[in-house]
Amino acid sequence: MAKTSMKSTALESRVSLHEHGAAAWLGQLTTRYGLPVICVVLVIVFSLTTPSFASLLTLQAILDSKSKIALLALAATIPMIVGKIDLNVGFGIVLWHILAITLQVEYGFSWPVAVTIVLALSALYGLLNGILVALADIDSFVATLGSGTVLYAIALWHSGGRQIVGDLPDAFIALHHSDLFGIPIVAFYVLFAAVVLWIITEHTPIGRCMYAVGGNPVAAALNGIAVNRYTIGAFIASSTLTGFTGVIIAAEQGVGQASVGMDYLLPALVGAFLGSTTIRPGRVNVWGTVVGIAVLAIGIAGIQQFGGAFWVEPLFNGATLLLSITLAGYAQRRRALNKKLVQRAQTTAPGSSVTQ
Repeated sequence: MAKTSMKSTALESRVSLHEHGAAAWLGQLTTRYGLPVICVVLVIVFSLTTPSFASLLTLQAILDSKSKIALLALAATIPMIVGKIDLNVGFGIVLWHILAITLQVEYGFSWPVAVTIVLALSALYGLLNGILVALADIDSFVATLGSGTVLYAIALWHSGGRQIVGDLPDAFIALHHSDLFGIPIVAFYVLFAAVVLWIITEHTPIGRCMYAVGGNPVAAALNGIAVNRYTIGAFIASSTLTGFTGVIIAAEQGVGQASVGMDYLLPALVGAFLGSTTIRPGRVNVWGTVVGIAVLAIGIAGIQQFGGAFWVEPLFNGATLLLSITLAGYAQRRRALNKKLVQRAQTTAPGSSVTQ
């Protein structure tokens, strides 16, 4: 009788675990790919309500206008992986795009030299922010807000508070206005940056260490991971990518103005936060960020073609930011709960050391 009872209990446990596993798998599938499904649904809805939306021209316009935001969102994603926030994805491009123009127009540097200088300065600036956060132990939000405001003041001083109109060389302008197979070249920059970051963060020891630092810096340090080094490196990479985006904005506009940065800060952060709710729910990830920016781009483009007013975009971005932070927090709690459930199931399963 005792053996029969034990077999029955073991069978019930296996069935319970199987049912729980199926439910968890379905829930995970919905959570993980819910945002890409929303992208598809938005495209279908806007295509049915506004026939002009389903056109190559709309696709080109979306890729052309939102690719810079996507690059900045990827730049913001890098420090978020190590548990930090870098506001200089908005502040930084103010100075970098102005410098890209003035170095060529006013100081006579060739465009390759000007771009190299901008990238070098942006990397040094990222190093400064990394030192403030990692070594001076200043909160990343406060550190980047303070240093970003200083950078904005330098941009105002350098430009004299006026627009700087550039007579840029064709080779420099081609950085933005070229296309490949009918797709704006800047979209391929986004694809290249995303693939490189994905390989580094998901398939190399560097990426695993970055996620370890972001998850629990104390535990990472106890396991021999150089927390400060990865934190500083994340800020350098983020700032360098921001500098490159500033170069692209300079090539696109041909005009340097200090007011341009704030238009990019909020949507870039929204994309990064929203991205942590999909693909790898509960943690910041590269392809999630790309999908998050796609939702923003499709939603705003569709609303504008549907006849939305000029204030719709900031309203949409702000509301989406609040929603994305809420969903990101929920995804993190769900991820932690699933880990506990799995550990508990493994502990109480028949044949485990506890039941024996």
